[in-house]
Amino acid sequence: MKKVIAFLGLIAVLGTLPAFVDSNEQELHTDNQVKLRSIENNAFTYGEHLKYRVHYGFVNAGYIDLKVKEKPVVIKGRGTYHIDGFGRSRSGFDWMFKVRDHFQSYLDTQALVPLQFIKNQKEGGYEDTDFVIFNYKLKKYFSKKGVKEIPLDIQDVISVAYYARTLKVKDVPLGTTYTLNVYLDNEIFPLAFKVDGRETISTDIGEINAVRVIPQAIDGRVFKDKDALKVWISDDENKLPLRIEAEILVGSIKADITHQSGLMHPLNLKK
Repeated sequence: MKKVIAFLGLIAVLGTLPAFVDSNEQELHTDNQVKLRSIENNAFTYGEHLKYRVHYGFVNAGYIDLKVKEKPVVIKGRGTYHIDGFGRSRSGFDWMFKVRDHFQSYLDTQALVPLQFIKNQKEGGYEDTDFVIFNYKLKKYFSKKGVKEIPLDIQDVISVAYYARTLKVKDVPLGTTYTLNVYLDNEIFPLAFKVDGRETISTDIGEINAVRVIPQAIDGRVFKDKDALKVWISDDENKLPLRIEAEILVGSIKADITHQSGLMHPLNLKK
């Protein structure tokens, strides 16, 4: 379930593609006052709530919630979006593998980079926690697990989706591949993504035009091959994460959106 939540945080990465072209726009300038970039957010707002159903093979295994809290949270004088990611196995699936995961990101409302990230993971008999502070003046993160230098475009596995959704995407050529740096468990992962296609998909919230993306070079200990994971985002101003399909070494996982509320824009549903 931890990996599924992480993937939901990554599937909107298509929105970041044009950002790698203009390095001046992307750069975070830091001084004693820690000046950060300013990015317009026209994709999401406070109070947005998304729900997903997770299938393991043919079994309804669990649920995922992504919530943007109703009000900003101020951290060291800067406003943030407090974003919660919850992963929970169904009660009927708990006997096989009980999951109670909670991820939190505090995303700067102007620069759209994480200031803090919190992880509370309970899966089966395994438990793990993490608390991370991103210091852009020092260009380092400080976590329970260590201290390392960070690239100035760093994201965590939750914040990346929301950052990506604020960027403009238009006429991206199929087959284009780009890389994004993401923090998880005291590591920074350079994750590459390929724009694979566009299609209309049927979901619980209606038929929606979507962009299909394939993350590349995923850990071979989990997935069957480099193209085993496919993700879909809505092809509209919201850029909603809609679906994940993954072929793993011990079966398949699918997550589908089941609910949306508090969107900034009406969904462009097919009629």
